[in-house]
Amino acid sequence: MPLDWCPLTLCNGGIFRAILEVKIINPVTGDSQKTYGIIDTGADQCAVPADFAQLLGHNLSAGTNRKIATGNGETTAYGHTTRIEIFRPGLLDPVYTIQDTPIDFMPNLPVVLLGVENFLNNFVLTIDYPSKQFSIKKPTQTLLF
Repeated sequence: MPLDWCPLTLCNGGIFRAILEVKIINPVTGDSQKTYGIIDTGADQCAVPADFAQLLGHNLSAGTNRKIATGNGETTAYGHTTRIEIFRPGLLDPVYTIQDTPIDFMPNLPVVLLGVENFLNNFVLTIDYPSKQFSIKKPTQTLLF
């Protein structure tokens, strides 16, 4: 089921952003946290605030760590296997699930970022800024004859 024409959310500074309700899940413990994630075409990976690690039963520093460059400079990201459920506004059941994938947990990150490699690569994203709406849907398969 596609997420057709969801409203963009007005954020600080008068900027409209594509934001989805998501549930971040530790597939080993089953611990989860429901929150919101910004679709970020400029983020290579999905990233979650480091504070979520403890809520989800991850030991932050035990994750695969690597230095990454961000808009705020260089930082350490700690990778942990995580599942992401995506919800349509107003519905209780997830519309899409990104199965167990490595996600970066990052200190000093204030919001969940839904990046290209482990999120957007799964979808077709359409943003209509004049109408302040967006859609995500699974790509259709082309039949070869």
